[in-house]
Amino acid sequence: MQGWLQRSWRKRGPGALALLPVALLYGAVVAVRRRLYRSGLLASEHPGRPVIVVGNVIAGGAGKTPVVIALARHLQSRGLRPGVISRGYGRQSRACMAVLADSTAQEVGDEPALIARSCPGLPVFVAVQRIEAARALLSAHPDTDVILCDDGLQHLALQRDLEICVFNADGTGNGFLLPAGPLREPWPRPVGFVLHAAALPPAGTSSPAFGTRRSLAPWAVRSDGQHIAIRELRGRPVHAVAAVAQPEVFFEMLRAAGLTLAQAEGLPDHYDFDSWEALFGERYSIICTEKDAVKLWRRHPHVLAVPLVLDIDDGFFKALDIAVDQCLASATGQLGTPRG
Repeated sequence: MQGWLQRSWRKRGPGALALLPVALLYGAVVAVRRRLYRSGLLASEHPGRPVIVVGNVIAGGAGKTPVVIALARHLQSRGLRPGVISRGYGRQSRACMAVLADSTAQEVGDEPALIARSCPGLPVFVAVQRIEAARALLSAHPDTDVILCDDGLQHLALQRDLEICVFNADGTGNGFLLPAGPLREPWPRPVGFVLHAAALPPAGTSSPAFGTRRSLAPWAVRSDGQHIAIRELRGRPVHAVAAVAQPEVFFEMLRAAGLTLAQAEGLPDHYDFDSWEALFGERYSIICTEKDAVKLWRRHPHVLAVPLVLDIDDGFFKALDIAVDQCLASATGQLGTPRG
């Protein structure tokens, strides 16, 4: 069913048109909800530090987490003290908690666990309500300058100062709202910045837009931190596994790097791997994404994770610095899109 929906979202065919009445109802609910937040009938809160939300308007993965990691590293390089908050999608606990370098994905979610491991010393907190995570973050780290919110573009209970909307190569698909199309809310709409993986930004985009490119690092890493050059894996079959929104993109990147895939095993996004077993035992080296490795390494420490390298067009970080500086200089932090 998921595969059929994703295929139908690419064009305005019979399947998408059949779901259009439901999409119109969904759109009405989205519009009413936004009005309730803007009017104050539904409560929203600002944590008291500039908030940058990195999210998307399409269902499925758009590459938000690599952007959050890139932003955190950039802000740290400037001497700022960022922190990250997240819902922690897919975790088994509902508690508000800090994400540590050794936190499991079952406790905190795979994406927050990846962020914490990728950015040592970066405070990361998860909670069902993101404002609760922000409060806990500031209580534990009161010197935090900027709060990055991983996902949450539609989470209007958290007021924000700047929104960064991320698109994968599919853009807005057929342009319809869920379930007739991939859009969680109507597009275009104002945001601070747009990051897009396609050659051109989505139609109607009026916000500053910058292209992104994703590539694989030239090495894979084991659970113990040992690096293995990708070139050493060429010439022998490997078993690739990916539980991400678009696993085939990862598989094609591996093939482009010269690897021979004896098996390309795509699993649902955020799959927990609790009952997963290697199809061929120890016969082939197993390669996965960094996001999957935070779950796989617990039971399969020999699995190799290939890091993703994100390249963003020149000019983005300069524009971001200007926006962040305006946020820090402003007592109210009003920037980008209206709060709520």
